[in-house]
Amino acid sequence: MNLNELFKNTDYEGTIFSDQDKAALETRIFTKAVKNIEVPYVKCIIREKDIKLTPEEAVRQLYTQMLISKYGYPKDRIQFETHIHFGREVKRADITIMDKDRPMVPYIIVELKKPKLSDGKEQLKSYCNATGAPIGVWTNGEQISCYNRKDPNFFEAISDIPKASQKLSDIINEKYTYEDLKRIDKISTQKRSLRALIKEMEDEVLASAGVDSFEEIFKLIFTKLYDELICANDSTAYLQFRNNGNTDYELKEKIQSLFDEAKKKWEGIFTDESKILLSPSHLAVCVSTLQDIKLFNNNLDVVDDAFEYLMSKAQKGEKGQYFTPRYVIDMCVKMMNPTSKDKIIDTACGSSGFTVHSIFKVWKDIRREKGLEEGEGFTAAERIPEETNFVRDNVFAIDFDEKTVRVARTLNLIAGDGQTNVLHLNTLDYSRWVEITKQEDWIDTYNEGFKKLKKLQPKGVSDFSRFSFDLVMANPPFAGDIKENTIISRYELGKNTAGKWHKKVSRDILFIERNLSFLKPGGRMAIVLPQGRFNNASDKAIRDFIAERCRILAVVGLHGNVFKPHTGTKTSVLFVQKWDDVLCPKKEDYPIFFATMQKPSKDNSGDKIYVKNPETGENLLDSHGHLIVDHDLYNHDGMTQDGIAEAFAEFAKREGLSFFQ
Repeated sequence: MNLNELFKNTDYEGTIFSDQDKAALETRIFTKAVKNIEVPYVKCIIREKDIKLTPEEAVRQLYTQMLISKYGYPKDRIQFETHIHFGREVKRADITIMDKDRPMVPYIIVELKKPKLSDGKEQLKSYCNATGAPIGVWTNGEQISCYNRKDPNFFEAISDIPKASQKLSDIINEKYTYEDLKRIDKISTQKRSLRALIKEMEDEVLASAGVDSFEEIFKLIFTKLYDELICANDSTAYLQFRNNGNTDYELKEKIQSLFDEAKKKWEGIFTDESKILLSPSHLAVCVSTLQDIKLFNNNLDVVDDAFEYLMSKAQKGEKGQYFTPRYVIDMCVKMMNPTSKDKIIDTACGSSGFTVHSIFKVWKDIRREKGLEEGEGFTAAERIPEETNFVRDNVFAIDFDEKTVRVARTLNLIAGDGQTNVLHLNTLDYSRWVEITKQEDWIDTYNEGFKKLKKLQPKGVSDFSRFSFDLVMANPPFAGDIKENTIISRYELGKNTAGKWHKKVSRDILFIERNLSFLKPGGRMAIVLPQGRFNNASDKAIRDFIAERCRILAVVGLHGNVFKPHTGTKTSVLFVQKWDDVLCPKKEDYPIFFATMQKPSKDNSGDKIYVKNPETGENLLDSHGHLIVDHDLYNHDGMTQDGIAEAFAEFAKREGLSFFQ
């Protein structure tokens, strides 16, 4: 029997262990006939007797081998099933490493029985508190978490356990460079997610901290990004965003100082007066939890997953606006094929996925044309002038939610190497832009970007009703109605068939018309819409409105699970190009590209489904150590099959579409 078969359909894995260790364990597996069924057994590395090999036992044997070979712990310090007393009740710890000088006192306790961290950590804490053990470890063979027990209420994350030759203080006080962070990054080494770590922080401290969780975590992510940026460009610098031997009060002073520096680097996100409001003890737990995550990665999945979680909790769901998964965004970018000459805007930007991923694509093209290495997308590396100029002059975004705008500005500022044109405005209610843009606080933050936006109005237009963009991509809110007559009366789609104004209109309908008003002739649009807009008889007038003004390029139906767990609304992406004598000559009859997403990408609970190695059954990682979502929208760097985006590109070339010539 091999381990992949043993772990199949369980919550246990073996991905954190080396192939050598797994192969060594497999050579020790044998079977015994139990009630005429062959059952796998193994000779225990510690107890030296035959033990039935369950998934939990396999993880225990593998981790113990790692304790011996990697960490140098002798077998006589390692115990299995150590009795833990809770009054009259006795429980058993899976693995216990005893203190070197006090062989009857637990030093490290390892919990395996609970395959999910949320369950296992509670049991681990109770064991550590009952025995006084200063270090606890939970693992299911796929993920691993290590903690230092500071007191019964606070367990701080630590990057690793000490080796047999080290002290706990050696781990806590160790200094790390950016290269060290890349090596220990929990995203790639332990398959942890930033979302999961934030949930953990909420359970541990934030729920009772009396602060706005979104704001405080946003401050910490903002600060950590700055710390990584500084150290990535100075190989001799040590990371400051670490809880490494400071008192809680010293740590807070250090993190606040780092936050103040970040505010100066990336202006317009936080006020000069903004402070970290977490108490020193709460902050210490949060810093310990986040310190071993590398936020700068090739894509935005790490950071965006966290912001999606925070924003959905804070407010986004109430407004019917949900973050678009990165793989849907990447499909749209590949199909719309933005260039360095295109003026691009997202009119309902959320965390700015469409614009940032357009930036990444154009940057690749720029570097390829100049004969430079492709480089990475979301990176701390400095950008060449052509790249920053493109972001400064060509890329814009708008959102009506202030919290969302700050997230979007942060990601654009960092990804765009200090450049951003993300504006806090209500896209639909453009009649009020004049009064909003005269407010002093608004001017201080957004005026530079707004001045560039105004230059993109066609000649003779000054009321913000029309612009001259080459490309609009957006996932507008499609829940809730607009009821204000002052807004509805500015839109043709605000009228009924008799030419009278509706009393209320769905937001997404007005966004269709508004987005088209941002496009110049020949400009193109990708917009996420409820599926009903494409087939409801009552929406025929909307479809006619679009067809009169645009060539319908494509309709891609998304799977119903794409926006789960927030909503199960069935959606499609509409791709169009405005009629133009040169770029898109009007035709009465033309082919349209239709496609439907077959792979769900998420399960019914909203958890992402990942591509697995067909030989091992383990999750497949891309060249950057990231998990690959299992979808059929496009080819993921040659590691998956061609999908909808590649099929559309072939269609576009055959049809001679202007943006694929």
